[in-house]
Amino acid sequence: MKFRSFLSTCSATICTATDDTTTLNHPNKSQQPTPNRFFSDTSSIISDTTSPSFDTSYNSLHSNLSLQTLPSIPSLQKLSPESLHLTVSHRYLTSFTPSPTAHINFLAVNNNLLYAASGNLIHVFDTTSFTLLDTFCVHDPASGTVKSILFRNSPNGNIFTSHQDSKIRVWKLTENKRHKQTGTLPTLEDRLLRSFFKKNYVNVRRHRRRLWIEHHDAVSGLAMINNQLMCSVSWDKCLKIWKTSNLRCVESIKAHDDAINAVVAANDGTIYTGSADRRIKVWGKTESKHVLIATLEKHKSAVNALALNDDGSVLFSGACDRSILVWEKEDSAGYMAVTGALRGHSKAILCLINVCDLLFSGSADRTVRIWQRGAVGKFCCLGVLDGHKQPVRSLVADPDSEVVESKCGSRIKVFSGSFQGEIKVWKVEVLKIDTPLRKTKP
Repeated sequence: MKFRSFLSTCSATICTATDDTTTLNHPNKSQQPTPNRFFSDTSSIISDTTSPSFDTSYNSLHSNLSLQTLPSIPSLQKLSPESLHLTVSHRYLTSFTPSPTAHINFLAVNNNLLYAASGNLIHVFDTTSFTLLDTFCVHDPASGTVKSILFRNSPNGNIFTSHQDSKIRVWKLTENKRHKQTGTLPTLEDRLLRSFFKKNYVNVRRHRRRLWIEHHDAVSGLAMINNQLMCSVSWDKCLKIWKTSNLRCVESIKAHDDAINAVVAANDGTIYTGSADRRIKVWGKTESKHVLIATLEKHKSAVNALALNDDGSVLFSGACDRSILVWEKEDSAGYMAVTGALRGHSKAILCLINVCDLLFSGSADRTVRIWQRGAVGKFCCLGVLDGHKQPVRSLVADPDSEVVESKCGSRIKVFSGSFQGEIKVWKVEVLKIDTPLRKTKP
């Protein structure tokens, strides 16, 4: 079983992301994703809320479908904004669609630039004016779609992109805001050095062998472990570790029994991988290599998204079972244990981001939900961002220019990308009730 698109992620056996139970099969490599076969396309009205608002109706913040999943796991939604002494406003700012139109596979922000992976192209926008600054891609048309984007934040830091053709590309940002490809992982030098020894080859399928440093299916995710190491995960079920100094692969781990869809790394170097085999695995480094620390098993379908809070003590996981599970470190153990679930989405969870103590979740139900953590691990759904006409595939916040965090609250600019190829921009402000609501510039 291979994750060929989000639609494949939902096919651990039976995907519960649709309104009625539907078995989804993995498409062939030559096929294009066809989300309209599985998702209704009813238009929603864009909410342009400029004053503090919170809809407490059951239908808007809860879903009967979601409440039916994972009944043995308690709900953590015990709080309201009033109990947290918060006031919430969210406002739709604008939207734009990169051309040519294709699924928005991934969004990333770095140095006031928004990177939008759409098909095999990467579009670069200014995060303030939303002006298109550059569009770049791999010249080889067989490279396929772009799956992930990662930045090495150091002087002259590289930009890494992962692709459908099992390769990772390396780019540099030039002085005139253009992007130039400087390499491909694994590098030609690395492949040549290892190609002469049989021990460096592994069986990837019947009658086919590849170097262990190579992925042999789409590279679905990238994460920076520290300034010296990065990791990649793939639909080939493997986790690979790379040195950022010489771009060489130093470890390859058969990590899961099915396609790996998500990866995040904590500040202490702990790596979390989420897979279509319904498991989350935790990896830590010994003196010489990374080893399995724990396997987290609670989801009932493919895990699509992972996010960590700022200090790495809380892990969030989203899956096709419509629930977001919350995992926290136990004092008696060095790994996570599930504490409960966040429910409300009516279809599969596709993306998660954590910023300023707020969790944002994007779903195949075409909405983005905003969650706030309160005392003793309880949560509140602060609101729903509605307006996309197709599943929300990727989320990112702008941490450089538009995130303001203080004792008064948080003001955040959020970008959401959908299967329709549209990127929407939202302004979210969460303030203490005793604090006057500040007017924000559009």
